[in-house]
Amino acid sequence: MRAEVHVDSSAGLAGALRAHAALLRRGGPAVHVAVVDRPTVSYGVAVPETAPYLERARAEGIPTAPRSSGGTGILHGEGDLVWAVVLPRSDPRVGRDFVHAYGRLGAGVTEVVRQQARSAAWVPAPGLSDEYCPLGPRGFVLESQGRILAAAAQHLSVGALLHHGTLSVRVDRERLGRVFSATDPSALERLGSLDELGGNEPSGRLASALAVALDAALGPSA
Repeated sequence: MRAEVHVDSSAGLAGALRAHAALLRRGGPAVHVAVVDRPTVSYGVAVPETAPYLERARAEGIPTAPRSSGGTGILHGEGDLVWAVVLPRSDPRVGRDFVHAYGRLGAGVTEVVRQQARSAAWVPAPGLSDEYCPLGPRGFVLESQGRILAAAAQHLSVGALLHHGTLSVRVDRERLGRVFSATDPSALERLGSLDELGGNEPSGRLASALAVALDAALGPSA
C-alpha cells in the first residue's frame, strides 16, 4: 500500500505536530511535510513545562509546542521543514530495527540534502548539549560537510509508528545561543542549514521535493 502524501506550504508548528498525531491515530501509511511559518521551539514528551530553555524561549517571545515523541528541545526557524512518516506497526517497512533505522526511514531527507549539498548521512548524535536535541547524546542526526542539518524522533503506538523530524533551511545561532545552553561553547558551530551549504531552493519547493523523496524511499509495502 502506498502512503498518502500531505504537503503544507506554510504551517504553524503546533498544527503540523497535531497533524502528525492525527496520522498516527489513523495508523495508515502516510507522509507529511510542512514549512514552518514562524520560529517555534518544540519539545519532547518527557520535558517538563518548566524546563529552563522553554522559559527562555517564552521570554524571547518564541512560542513552544509539545511533541508526542521523545528528545529535548529544537528551535524550528521560519522556512524550516518538519516532516513525518507514519507506518502501521505490522507493516514490514517498520522492521525490527526501527529504533535505529534513521537512515532507512529518513532516506528521503538524505536524498533532498544530497541534491542541495552533494553529501549527507545519518550519524550518531554528538552529545554536546543536554538541552538542544540535535546536539544531544541520543539518537541520530543528518550531517553534511561536518554540519548537522536534520534530526528525528519516534513515537510507537499500539497500532503504528511515527518517525518525524526537522530539516534546517536556515540557522540562527545567535537566537539558539540565547535559548539553549551547550556543554561545548563551539557546539553551535556544528549546526548548519541548506542555505549555508549552497542550497537556494524556496522552502515550498523543497517541501514538495521532500514529500516525493520520502514516499519514494518508503516504496510500497510488501
